[in-house]
Amino acid sequence: MSLGLQGSKSLGGFVLLLLLAAISAVAGASPAPKSSNKTSIGEGGGGSIYDHLRQYGLPIGLLPKGITEYSLDDSSGEFRVFLPQPCRAKFENQVRYDFNVSGTLTFGRIADLSDVSAQELFLWFPVKGIRVDVPSSGLIYFDVGVVDKQFSLSLFESPPDCTALDPSDPSSPSSSSNSPSELKLKEEERDKNEGKKKKKQKKKIIKKKKRIEGIIDILVSN
Repeated sequence: MSLGLQGSKSLGGFVLLLLLAAISAVAGASPAPKSSNKTSIGEGGGGSIYDHLRQYGLPIGLLPKGITEYSLDDSSGEFRVFLPQPCRAKFENQVRYDFNVSGTLTFGRIADLSDVSAQELFLWFPVKGIRVDVPSSGLIYFDVGVVDKQFSLSLFESPPDCTALDPSDPSSPSSSSNSPSELKLKEEERDKNEGKKKKKQKKKIIKKKKRIEGIIDILVSN
């Protein structure tokens, strides 16, 4: 009889250990918070976007004057700059900038560039990337998809003046482009949706914990 009692106790203890392990697993399943990446906005806190270009070994004249705001993720190099209106700057060729320009910074290179285009003859080509292979060569390359357009680095020593585009001009950026205020609204909406998802996940985890704790209480009382 005592052997049977001891066996039931040991079995109960084993089940209790399993339930405790389950609680630990549920607690560990809670969504890990996203690592907070340093973001610089505006002209303060970490310097201007031109300072960051210089730190990445790029000429500051790649971006025009008139930038009202910018964001930069230091961990990934992803950046976005905001302009009051689409505009056009003159180098050897004309370069057009939309309301917002984004890309990814690595040393001597901008990848995944968007909302910048360069004119060649009478055509406009999107600039997909910019790179400086060898600084001492004095050359910089614009990736326009078909070929790499070569320019002199000296053309980009300082941020150029940027002339506002005429909205009625058919070569102007599409009216579907997002203005800075529209982008902010989208980001705020996305943050709200992420917050709602996290709350739902937390509620599910709390419910599971309570169920397991209830079972443990029953076993312990028995």
